[in-house]
Amino acid sequence: MPSAPGLYLHVPFCSAVCPYCDFSVLRAGVPARKRFVLHLLAEVALASREWRDPRPFDTLYFGGGTPSLLPPEDLERVLGACRSHLALATPAPWIFLEANPEDVTPDACAAWLGLGVRTLSLGVQSFSDEALHFLGRRHSASQARAAVETAQAAGFSTVSVDLIFGLPDQAPEAWRRELLTAVALGPGHLSCYQLTIHPRTRFGVAAKRGQLSELPEGDQAVLFGLTHSVLADAGYSAYEVSNFARSRAHESRHNRKYWDHTPYLGLGPSAHSLAIEDASGQPAARRWWNELRTPRWESRVAAGERPLEAEEALGPKALATEAVMLGLRTTAGIDLDAFTARYGVDLEAANDALVARLAAEGHALVHAGPQGGRRLVPTASGLAVADGMATAFSIPLPSPLDQ
Repeated sequence: MPSAPGLYLHVPFCSAVCPYCDFSVLRAGVPARKRFVLHLLAEVALASREWRDPRPFDTLYFGGGTPSLLPPEDLERVLGACRSHLALATPAPWIFLEANPEDVTPDACAAWLGLGVRTLSLGVQSFSDEALHFLGRRHSASQARAAVETAQAAGFSTVSVDLIFGLPDQAPEAWRRELLTAVALGPGHLSCYQLTIHPRTRFGVAAKRGQLSELPEGDQAVLFGLTHSVLADAGYSAYEVSNFARSRAHESRHNRKYWDHTPYLGLGPSAHSLAIEDASGQPAARRWWNELRTPRWESRVAAGERPLEAEEALGPKALATEAVMLGLRTTAGIDLDAFTARYGVDLEAANDALVARLAAEGHALVHAGPQGGRRLVPTASGLAVADGMATAFSIPLPSPLDQ
């Protein structure tokens, strides 16, 4: 039985839209933000009629965008609606809030703590003024450091710092300095994401015009390896391709749900949801996602409609394929015995030659798990090629068309 579901609330507003960002975000003034909150309250009520999982949500994540742009009283109204219409864990779910460094003050931290926020995730992205300018960020390197220190002093259970690497021409030593600056500040959690140029962003337009290009793949690999080695030496354990924590207590309880098919409900523009619907002993699920554009999302909510853009049914084949892909992105890997029990396929036996080759190449290995049983676990070099490894596996289940 999966663990308790998670609740995600997407706040689409930013003070400026970063040139690399392809999320559902926009700039808007206070009246638009107030209107959005009213529509989000309405969607909470709409969702309560459709969500069938009786278990209470034990994590609640305010993501974006920049949720810290909403005043605490508006965040409290949203939390109140969730308590009224949805089942939340008692005494309280673990609440996450994303914030930009320029929004972090002692008073703001006190207000967020008063709302029950336990993990504050800071969109630092860099501790270099030059890199911050390139990334279109509005804070300075000194503001970033001050924000982490202020959040640490406030007493959140976990302070998390987001960083981006792989900027054009970024040298390994420059990235090492960024990592060591972060480590010196001592946050409980770090997320290090590789810069990706998406077509519909300003960076994407510049790349199409030949004005910008991604760092070569080999150089990206060097920075990826440096990330894992520097942070491991500093006591930060990788538990997913891009995520590192000083202890298990600082790992993201919410994001883990996305990686192991735990159900989650997403509200707000572009938010995704997953419901497990196993029937007749066959693994099955349904995934749906909301309208991407905020005006379209608002108009449908105002009409009393669920603001869905699309949905899909996931049968055993699709779920098993995702389970391999997601599992190989985590350092816990894949519980092979649980996989066999759920999908009726011995993944190791069905891919014995591939597993042997991955072991010989140093990318993955099979060993006993902490409670016994077999686990297929990626190594540090395997995490760097996790997506490619996953596509090489054969899962001898009928395709959706045959089910």
